[in-house]
Amino acid sequence: MNRRTRKAAVPDPSTFPTRPYDLVKEFTITLVVVALLTVGLAAVFSSPDVTPVTLASWSRADGADFTATSVSELGGTSGTAEYGPPYNHTPGAAQKLGPLGLQSAAGVRIPVDTANDFVLGPLRNVPEPPVVTAALAAWDAASAARHQAWTTAYSDALAKAHGGAPAQGNYGPVPILTARLLQLARSGALDGQLQAQGKFYETDYTRSLLFLSDGSYLESLARAEHLGGDQWGMMNETGNYPGQAWLWLYTFWYQIEPFKSSGNADALIWGLMALLSLALLLVPFIPGVRSVPRWTRVHRLIWRTYYREQAADRGRRE
Repeated sequence: MNRRTRKAAVPDPSTFPTRPYDLVKEFTITLVVVALLTVGLAAVFSSPDVTPVTLASWSRADGADFTATSVSELGGTSGTAEYGPPYNHTPGAAQKLGPLGLQSAAGVRIPVDTANDFVLGPLRNVPEPPVVTAALAAWDAASAARHQAWTTAYSDALAKAHGGAPAQGNYGPVPILTARLLQLARSGALDGQLQAQGKFYETDYTRSLLFLSDGSYLESLARAEHLGGDQWGMMNETGNYPGQAWLWLYTFWYQIEPFKSSGNADALIWGLMALLSLALLLVPFIPGVRSVPRWTRVHRLIWRTYYREQAADRGRRE
């Protein structure tokens, strides 16, 4: 066949059957269907839009817990005040993995003085009535030992009052300072004070979150939504919604001894997970372990169609 004959044998495109196709119509139908599916699935399976917890909402909902937490921040006995790095240099607070002080390795990167950052600083940064100004002056003039005595006495009195008015005692200026801080929090001003870092976009919520976490209100909300540590909260979303199930291996260790009751659990579990991850990477090089797939022959079950076809081909050839 010469070149002219081959060229003549090419079919004419106009001889093929055609049908009209409205691309705009198809696009519109697809867009509407996908949009409806997205909205429907989001309504059924998406996470709930839970209202954020702020210092203002906390102080309005549980003023007694807010006041008790403010006293602990002022006296340096809160969880943040005694946490250690990266917030402060509290002796013996850092977690260790054997002789290695992992928590102290990076040092204090976010210095937090709970008394000044959470209580005294916000009070000094706003115009105050004379009684509050006098209370701040009395606090500044007192010694550290006197500060500790005042806050300890007032904290004990609040605990005995069970949310009511505490009994009379030698509390110094602490009741005035914490009462004024409660007013600032309820007005919403304290949220702005703790978040303000002198930047154009104020997106650092570290101090607000630390203050919230020192109280019991945030934890009670978390437990009500099944987010507590012993409720596998690390891998759950709010409520009963499924979360990041791939975190189960990490969260699992917090539920069993000796990690469950250890104050050094974070460092211990980090080290254990590092070892498990290393072991997983080295599986192809560990004698015996690397042969488990060949012994169990699970791959033949997974690729059963392939092996069935291979066996049939061999049977036909034979």
